[in-house]
Amino acid sequence: MAIANANLANQPGSIIVDDVSMVFNIASEQYNSLKEYFIALSRHKLRFKPFYALKDISFSIKPGESVGLVGTNGSGKSTMLKIIAGVLSPSEGTVTVNGNIAPLIELGAGFDHELTARENIYLNGALLGYRKEFIDENYQRIVEFAELQDFMEMPLKNYSSGMVARIAFAIATITEPDLLIVDEALSVGDQFFREKCERRISELVESKNVTVLFVSHSVEQVKRVCERCIWIEKGNLRMDGPAAEVADAYAHMER
Repeated sequence: MAIANANLANQPGSIIVDDVSMVFNIASEQYNSLKEYFIALSRHKLRFKPFYALKDISFSIKPGESVGLVGTNGSGKSTMLKIIAGVLSPSEGTVTVNGNIAPLIELGAGFDHELTARENIYLNGALLGYRKEFIDENYQRIVEFAELQDFMEMPLKNYSSGMVARIAFAIATITEPDLLIVDEALSVGDQFFREKCERRISELVESKNVTVLFVSHSVEQVKRVCERCIWIEKGNLRMDGPAAEVADAYAHMER
């Protein structure tokens, strides 16, 4: 793996996850109120126990690969994505990501819900590194892809989660990022828009210019979108291989 990592180190779109662990401290006792919690804290009686969300995870992704992440709820998938996106820092190990990232991790992140959808397009675009001139040139394409032409002057707080997903996806994929991270963002949209997003992701995958990291509980969706799949379960890397093979193994695991 060291040789592969050395070759990938400076290639845009590459990801190197090296022996990563993520530890959260959880209170060892349950408290019925914040008052009880802070009383225990002030008396130095608050005790914590470590919870390993991820344990010694290592893998590397080549530029242009489409990789799915699967696992049951609480398995560590979203934590892994947040570390790759730079939202969290690992407790142990290192992650190297080369190139610009378009993350679709948490709906509403990077938006101000008091602003209109039009204003949020410029705000979110700026956070993704797009110049105002670029947004000006591509504004209509973003709106048309999201299919929300009649709602651009509406405050985002009045949008449904599906409408927010449309705006977020349209902004993130208006150009070709080096790395696109999608974490269940498409699950809240309607069927027709999900299919439209899948087609756009497939276009990015086929271009071989964009690395796609995709989390979904739908194994069929993972098999359609991804060529490779990584299965994380209870914080451990359980399987890494062809998408169909890993997704089927995950689907037939004992629950």
